[in-house]
Amino acid sequence: MSRLERLAARLERPLLVTKGVHVRYLVGFASSNVALLVEPLGHTRLYTDFRYVEAARAVADVELVRTKRDVIGALSELLAGQSVAIEAEHVSVAAADRLRAGGAELVSTAGVVEGLRAIKEPAEIEAIRAACRIADAVYGDLAEERFTGRTEKDLAWFVERRFRERGADALAFPPIVASGTNGSRPHAVPQEVEIPAGTLVTVDMGGLVEGYNSDATRTFATGPLPDRLAEAYAICAAAQLDGLAAVRAGVTGAAADAAARSTIEAAGLGEAFGHGLGHGVGLEVHEAPTLRPESADTLAAGNVVSVEPGVYLEGLGGVRIEDLVAVTETGCDVLAGFTKELVTVR
Repeated sequence: MSRLERLAARLERPLLVTKGVHVRYLVGFASSNVALLVEPLGHTRLYTDFRYVEAARAVADVELVRTKRDVIGALSELLAGQSVAIEAEHVSVAAADRLRAGGAELVSTAGVVEGLRAIKEPAEIEAIRAACRIADAVYGDLAEERFTGRTEKDLAWFVERRFRERGADALAFPPIVASGTNGSRPHAVPQEVEIPAGTLVTVDMGGLVEGYNSDATRTFATGPLPDRLAEAYAICAAAQLDGLAAVRAGVTGAAADAAARSTIEAAGLGEAFGHGLGHGVGLEVHEAPTLRPESADTLAAGNVVSVEPGVYLEGLGGVRIEDLVAVTETGCDVLAGFTKELVTVR
């Protein structure tokens, strides 16, 4: 059964798909100005403007409708008098108002396409695995580089270049290189500051292969560490293994998070782990399901999720260790391969 057919089988009324990555997932067509109308019986219309029509003609199993550049404006006329579901999280208030003003009845939905995307097909997992292999190779390259005396920005640029040289189609996101006190910020921005000896350096990076992302984090040492940082690394490493051991089909995202979080809390550092354990990764770097205390998700075979506990000590430094894993019925398949032993660099 195709992706469109699986989606149509879930629908009670036509669904207007306006999020570009959802259109790409469903029909393989990438555009900055596109919409799909998927009907419960399976008929699908693809709406786009002149700039993309030639490429859109190659899309199978859809009726192509050429519109003016203002696709929402065209839809406000074409959907007059119809009752359609919309992706409420991805339609702006202004766009919804225009569709209603044209005479469409809108019914809000959420998570319909996301639910399909969360269960990866084997080819999707292999694309993510390929992106992870590139990240592993870049970490290997990075481990041979000098850190001390170089700036975070310089190392971040090295990472960017190496991803391209190793065969990635693009970066998944701007790499994080965070040393010393900057490392206590989970989403630190690389600074034009020299990396000192005797500290931790967190490197969070990912690449893109065939539209699918990798996301991995390792933390390096630039020489002998203060006791608190060495302890933080050991605790985080233990928590990451406990998180991996908890991930399997049928486990809730909250329970997986708790397995890692309890290890950090038992060491008295619960307040230093303020984000969730992980998130889904695929066509987007952050997608369903989630692994965090408030998650209502239950893991299923075929999910690809990150497992990334962290310990952040304000004014001193931080550590995060992250793998991507494919969830199976009995556990998980770790897609990353670079060592999680503490690597000391120059």
